[in-house]
Amino acid sequence: MEQKKFDANSFIGLLLLGAIMLWFMYSSQQEVIPTDDTTETSVDSTKTTTSPTLTNNTTPLVASDSLKNAALQNQLGAFSYGAQTATEGTTVLENKLLKLTIDNKGGQIIEALVKTYKRYDSLPLYLIKDNNASFNINFGTTDNRILNTKDLLFIPTISKNGKNQVLSMKLKVSETQYLEYRYEMKPNNYMVDFAVRSQGLATVINSSNTINLDWDLKTYRNEKSIKTENMYSELKFFTDEADYLSAASSNDNEVVDNVQWVGFKQHFFTSILLSDKPFNKTSLTSINLVKDEEIDTVFTKHYQLNTPLALNNGELNYNMNWYYGPADYKLLTKYKGKNLGEIVDLGWGIFGAINRAIFIPIFGWLSGLMSNYGLIIILMTIVVRILMSPLVYKSYVSSAKMKVIRPELTAINERLPGKENAMKRQQETMAVQRKAGVSMMSGCIPALLQMPIFFALFRFFPSNIELRQKGFLWASDLSSYDSVIELPFHIPLYGSHISLFPILASIAIFFYMKMNQSQQANMQAPAQEGMPDMQKMMKYMIYLSPIMMLFFFNNYASSLSLYYFVSNLLTIIIMLVIKNYVIDEAKIHAQIEENKKRPEKKKGKFRQRLDNAMKQAQEQQTQQKKGKK
Repeated sequence: MEQKKFDANSFIGLLLLGAIMLWFMYSSQQEVIPTDDTTETSVDSTKTTTSPTLTNNTTPLVASDSLKNAALQNQLGAFSYGAQTATEGTTVLENKLLKLTIDNKGGQIIEALVKTYKRYDSLPLYLIKDNNASFNINFGTTDNRILNTKDLLFIPTISKNGKNQVLSMKLKVSETQYLEYRYEMKPNNYMVDFAVRSQGLATVINSSNTINLDWDLKTYRNEKSIKTENMYSELKFFTDEADYLSAASSNDNEVVDNVQWVGFKQHFFTSILLSDKPFNKTSLTSINLVKDEEIDTVFTKHYQLNTPLALNNGELNYNMNWYYGPADYKLLTKYKGKNLGEIVDLGWGIFGAINRAIFIPIFGWLSGLMSNYGLIIILMTIVVRILMSPLVYKSYVSSAKMKVIRPELTAINERLPGKENAMKRQQETMAVQRKAGVSMMSGCIPALLQMPIFFALFRFFPSNIELRQKGFLWASDLSSYDSVIELPFHIPLYGSHISLFPILASIAIFFYMKMNQSQQANMQAPAQEGMPDMQKMMKYMIYLSPIMMLFFFNNYASSLSLYYFVSNLLTIIIMLVIKNYVIDEAKIHAQIEENKKRPEKKKGKFRQRLDNAMKQAQEQQTQQKKGKK
């Protein structure tokens, strides 16, 4: 049997093979470890403004950068140039009134702090924070990509323009080609200049695709009363005139043209985007996020704006403004030519005109004399009641005149009873009133003239930011309800607390209406057959009106309840003075008797036509009666 001999060549070969395998394993281990470290450090480094320097094994880093750049090129196309050097981070623009934090990602504002105000719970007041807002431009590129600026990294550059802070955020294609957001903040100003411009992108941006600007905001709750804040929070915009989306609707949407500014308004604060070029085909949406006003909530409204942007010679060029601050009428009207005062809800038509022309100047004058806003409201109420006292006087004079001729009117009703004599009875009643120089309208007109004052003030007090978080007596905030007792349960339409000022106002209006009942009874002619008895209706209203006020105003601004309490109290005093010390019924009676002796004035055309119409109706009624017989 042949024995196997030791083969030295084979042994040497095995040794060489083992050595090669050991060398390969060792080399592979040396490559893997630095590559992993490099990748991890690169990701973290995006939170800084400088890139880390690696001292060992640079070859894997170059390979990693190449792969990263290739991925960016594939994803972003031409915009991969800026993305290769851009890093994550934020920049702060700040003055004494406002602090804005702008993120490199998206180049947008991610925090807007209004420094001069606090929330209802004394926390800092942010209009933007924790991703409640988004600003984005969506566009297509010539290499068939759809990009969103909110997903891309901008490169920030801080500079100065005089005393103004300037932040340029650039989304680069090259050093000379970019999309730029430019922010410029002035000292002591809530308004920030904002521009959207492109340079050299005519061959990069696809002009056949629509370029859309999207602005989205969820508004934080900042006030004590969720119900009141939600009621006064609404999306406002200005075209040729101010308009708004419904605050009460759960979801309201409108498409409008020629939009000069859009305001995402809260009760006392607002975020506004203005543009020198009006937006067209602008879609505006307001969504109510408050489902139950008794449950605490973080957000009250969700506002959305979507509008196409127009290219000029293939480039974007829009000069805009951001306003983040108080919805203060006097402050907003200082921005001339922008109509920003329309943001504040002072009422429409004549009600807003009365507030702007009368109540805002009076309130401003009084607030310049003292700092106690409760006393300012009381003094303002006194001024308003004194100005309106001539109307109360005229109403009382008309009441006294009607009281004098009332026996004659009662005699006419007794002499001409029944529906068949209704027209004749009305003619004689009007003749007696005309001879005595008494007009039914003379009593109604003063009351009607007071109605615009009532509705104007109804809008003025809840919209006045100067009353926000200002206390008086037991009310800690005159812009919100004055809770004196918290209830352990909820009463429908009333709430889960008891406010004292609405109770006082309800008591005052009860006594006012009680006193006014006799006056109204004098103003009314005796009840005629077939006609409703107004006196009975007034008796019901005496009790119904205070109850309605008690429920309605329990959750409303305590400043408004304070005004109505003081106003009704003063009106009662004025009525007592006029009744007991000004009106002389004997003198009025003598004047009426004198009027009766005078020859009747020639009838005007309107009165003549009215008398003829009543006469014809009476004749037809008589003929119909004869025909039935």
